[in-house]
Amino acid sequence: MDYIKILKDLISIDTSVPPGLNYGKAVDYLQPLFQEVGFETRRFAIPKEHAEGREGRVSLICHRREPAKPRLIFYGHIDVVPAEGWDAFHPRLESGRICGRGAADMKGAIVALLLGLEAVKGKSLGYDTSAMITTDEEISQASQIRYLTQFLQPVSGAALFSLDSSFGYVTIANLGLLHVDIEVKGKSVHSGLSHLGENAVEKANLLVKALLDLKNEVAQRKSEINVHPSTGLAKMEAKLNVNKMAGGLKVNIVPDRCLVSVDRRLIPEESIAEAEKELLDTLASVEGVSWGIERIHKIPPVPPCQHPVVDELAEVIRKVTGQTGKFGEMGSGDLPYIVTSEWGAKEFALGVIRPECNIHGKDEFVYQKDIEDLAKIISQFLSPI
Repeated sequence: MDYIKILKDLISIDTSVPPGLNYGKAVDYLQPLFQEVGFETRRFAIPKEHAEGREGRVSLICHRREPAKPRLIFYGHIDVVPAEGWDAFHPRLESGRICGRGAADMKGAIVALLLGLEAVKGKSLGYDTSAMITTDEEISQASQIRYLTQFLQPVSGAALFSLDSSFGYVTIANLGLLHVDIEVKGKSVHSGLSHLGENAVEKANLLVKALLDLKNEVAQRKSEINVHPSTGLAKMEAKLNVNKMAGGLKVNIVPDRCLVSVDRRLIPEESIAEAEKELLDTLASVEGVSWGIERIHKIPPVPPCQHPVVDELAEVIRKVTGQTGKFGEMGSGDLPYIVTSEWGAKEFALGVIRPECNIHGKDEFVYQKDIEDLAKIISQFLSPI
């Protein structure tokens, strides 16, 4: 299998979200490749009512069923974040790196899965194995995962092996997530008559000051779960960031509206309900500001995955790469909570992402060696030598 050509082809299909185009083209490219490595495949057009009202969402489910064996489901997604300021969808190979949007997050890992499955084609596997290739992970995909669950049964007690993760160790935990969009209200007037109006941008800054005070408190919260040294941290840490402010029409108009967006990340020991209450109480403590909540998006944290299958994977990583470990990841996603709390399954992860790969940034890349090593890890995990 010419995995470099396959990855270049995949990167060349612009699956940026938003808007989320070309999903069908990417799935149609992948489907025969999974068939070639011995899997039965089925392409799913996700009904828009199961895709947050979005159209054109297409996923792929692949099976190599051996029902008497433990259940294992691989997970990947084909969508990528948008790119500006570089030639992101014309991939290039240079010095052992494949560059392009989605190279590391996470089309490179999907190619590694194919390469690993090719190595065990025709061999006995230790698992009743499936793979799900999804869309919209970079925005929200909870309803799509729930829709696809019916085609992955049985899921209770299964092991979900996510490929959307870092290289070199097993990810056993992720951060929970709380996104809150706050609308600050004012009264619009000519700037020369500002005493007759109410400046929503200035009022919003009063809320931001209170949120930054809360940020200092949140930043003190450390998990008991270690993170990989490459992150520059020792333990998983709670986060609060005011990542977006938007308000005002023109420099001489007092703005009547300002939107403030807060990104709160929770360590596994925290409660989503308590974090939400803490944030709303902080906003309510600011006097003289009229505000309302425009949107809240929540992903509760889940306990770390502690299971013998994780130890098995960690040992395979050690054999292939000489390094290993079990760490928390400073990221969030819909998958862990659904798999753990709704499926009754266990979720862990290993991918091809390294900090220097600059996912979501300019000149994203993946190391060829990491793709090759992940393929070896997958094949040995499925069919030990």
